[in-house]
Order: sequence, then structure tokens, then C-alpha cells
Amino acid sequence: MGSEQYLAIDVGGTKTLFAVFSAAGEIVREKKIATSHDYEQFKSDLAAGVDELGEFNISRCCAAFPGRIDLDKGIGVGFGNLPWHDLPIRDDLQRLLQGKKVLIHNDAKLAGLSEALLLDGRYQKVLYLTISTGIGGGVVTAGRLDPDFVNFEPGAMIFEHDGQQTHWETFASGKALHEKYGQLASEINDPQIWQAYVKNLVPGFENLLATIQPDAVVVGGGVGGHFDKFKPYLEAELAKINNPLVPVPPLLRAQRPEEAVIYGCYDYIKQNIE
Repeated sequence: MGSEQYLAIDVGGTKTLFAVFSAAGEIVREKKIATSHDYEQFKSDLAAGVDELGEFNISRCCAAFPGRIDLDKGIGVGFGNLPWHDLPIRDDLQRLLQGKKVLIHNDAKLAGLSEALLLDGRYQKVLYLTISTGIGGGVVTAGRLDPDFVNFEPGAMIFEHDGQQTHWETFASGKALHEKYGQLASEINDPQIWQAYVKNLVPGFENLLATIQPDAVVVGGGVGGHFDKFKPYLEAELAKINNPLVPVPPLLRAQRPEEAVIYGCYDYIKQNIE
């Protein structure tokens, strides 16, 4: 197929998405497979998925993984909901793709890159938060992932909640929301539930605004996709702390909450072409 194409792979806890992009950024093929929690089986499934894309002239690949990634060594240190540790994911992918250039990164960071670039340079420093099963995030400065936040894990911040010291995502994630109310974000339309939920979001937002001082905050993920339902309550709570030392920037809904990661893979490839 003529000009070169790029392969984006978004590895999630239950499914893995493949997307082949044209050099201009259009998706020309998508495919989903289940994510096996057995790493050897996962590699076999990945190889089969790549084989099915043999008709494309793929020159580069970027793969997004949950968890902590050692970018220098190409190793996945820990993988969030996946029971993997200390795996040479970059080398494994490079072998699978027969030596083609492979980039790897954390999924939330790549989603943040994609969403920040959609803002067309209107904000110098963008904080991206994905609120889903857990809470992840990234910081994009001047249109690039900020190296000072390469291992940024906002969901792991510790706060006192119900008399215990616990991670922010334990009581403020989409999983926590579902466990407490028995409904997914898409099913919740009761303003009182959203007002109560926002109280759990506020400690993390306050901390992040004070320490990062972003020019805008973009909220994505499964819960973030329904940001309009709780944005007014969050803005009202944060307005209480707004002051010259900790200004509250614009709070924005992710423009592509379901596809941010896969587009972030493409953007990261484009930014890293020598």
C-alpha cells in the first residue's frame, strides 16, 4: 500500500486495540483482541494480530501500556491491572515487528498528549487526568510530554478518607464510584450523586493545581466522558480555593475520551521521527 503507515497499539486490562494510521493521521484499519493476562499468550495473540495487518506498509509502531514504564530501558516495570512485572516490552515488540522502530509509553501520558494537541497551542501547560478504573494522568508542556512528569501517577497520591490514609483513586476513581452507587458514570443522572462524588475529586484536584499550576485541565477516561454531568459542581468547589497563588484554570472535557490513547500513539510517533 503506497506510502508508509504507522501502527498504534493500546494495551488495556481487558482488550487491546490495534489501529493503522496513514502518515497524515487517518485511521485506515482497526482491530481489537482480548488481552490475555498470561504474557506469553499475549505475545502470541499480538503476533497473530500483527500478521493480519501484513497488507500495510507499517514503518513504525507505538504501543501504550498501563502502569510504570522505564523508557530508557524499554521495560514495563508494573502494569496496573495486568499481573506483569519487569518485562522487556520494547524488545519483544521490535522482534515481533521484525526490527521496525518501536516506541512505548504509558497510556494516560499518550492520551494527554493527544488531547493537549487538540487544543491548538492555546495553553502552554496542560494537565490531563483520566478517571476510569483508576486515575492516571500526564502533563504536556509546549505540545510535548513533560519529562519532569514521566512517572506521574496522580491516582497514587495519599489522602485521609473516612479516617484512613488511602490512595486518591481508591475513593475517587470510576471503580470507586461504581462500587459505592452500583451504577456506571453513563447511568448516573442524579445530581446529588455527582455532588457527593465531586467531594472525593476535590482533594486530588486541589493538590495537583497547587503543585503543577497548569494553564488548563482536561478530564478524560470512562468517567471523564461524562464530565458535563459533574463539571459545574467541581468548578463550584474549586472556586472556593481560587486565589492568586493557586489559580483554577479552565476545566475541559476530553474531546476524544475513548480514542485519546490511540491518537496519542500516532502523535508520539510523529514527534519522534528523526
